[in-house]
Amino acid sequence: MNILFCGDVVGRSGRDILLQQLPRLKAELSLDFIIVNGENAAHGFGINKAICQDFFKAGIDVVTTGNHIWDQREVMSYIGSEPRLLRPANYPDGAPGRGHALYQDQRGRKVLVINVMGRLFMESLDDPFKVVDHILKPYPLGSAVQAIFIDIHAEATSEKMALGHFCDGRVSCVVGTHSHIPTADAQILPKGTAYQTDAGMCGDYNSVIGMDKVVPVHRFTRKTPTERMIPALGDGTVCGVFVQTDDHTGLALRIEPVRIGARLINTIPCLGEELPVGTAEGTS
Repeated sequence: MNILFCGDVVGRSGRDILLQQLPRLKAELSLDFIIVNGENAAHGFGINKAICQDFFKAGIDVVTTGNHIWDQREVMSYIGSEPRLLRPANYPDGAPGRGHALYQDQRGRKVLVINVMGRLFMESLDDPFKVVDHILKPYPLGSAVQAIFIDIHAEATSEKMALGHFCDGRVSCVVGTHSHIPTADAQILPKGTAYQTDAGMCGDYNSVIGMDKVVPVHRFTRKTPTERMIPALGDGTVCGVFVQTDDHTGLALRIEPVRIGARLINTIPCLGEELPVGTAEGTS
């Protein structure tokens, strides 16, 4: 199965470049399933129904989120009726919506998507490790489901890496979001789970993590109150990961970064290209 995951979509620049590049990515990567973290899609803060519908029309299968999920109040009523929009699964009982769900691709293959949030330097939510462990029990990889994908929305790289190793061999892929900067550690862990600490963002990289530079720089240098931050409006870049899984085992065969757009060095996986030594098996 060929899966694309795109990191946090920030504002109009992120939305525009993502929707512009999706047809190309679908064609070149023969995509079966697309997941996007959309928690900053509505002017940098949260997501709304209209944006979700645009994403679904474009062929995105699931939208994950994070700590900004409730910023747009209308999502409180919308999320309960839209199973393709997830919020972190470790919110307390009674929170609207769901943190995981089972989906199917066009060939009927089952994909479990789990969205959790870290706790280090973040909100004090339920234990993400315990929550993931509980969710995974009814879904043995390779039999009950053909693929399992986890978006860990967290500040600390150590917490993301720990969850990757905690899930190694039990899920197809664990990818981090939230920091908006793509990391250079795409790899397959020893037991077969694909991993990258942060997918990066879809947005304008001539910015401070997607936001117009003026206000963040002012806050850091002067430590005085400022106006509300707004997304940068320059040309955007799509950042994410491409993951290929084995339908029989559900484990990863490859993971590679995806970057297309204005500022970062562009890279798109080539399906017909043999991977460098160490990429597919996690060895050097």
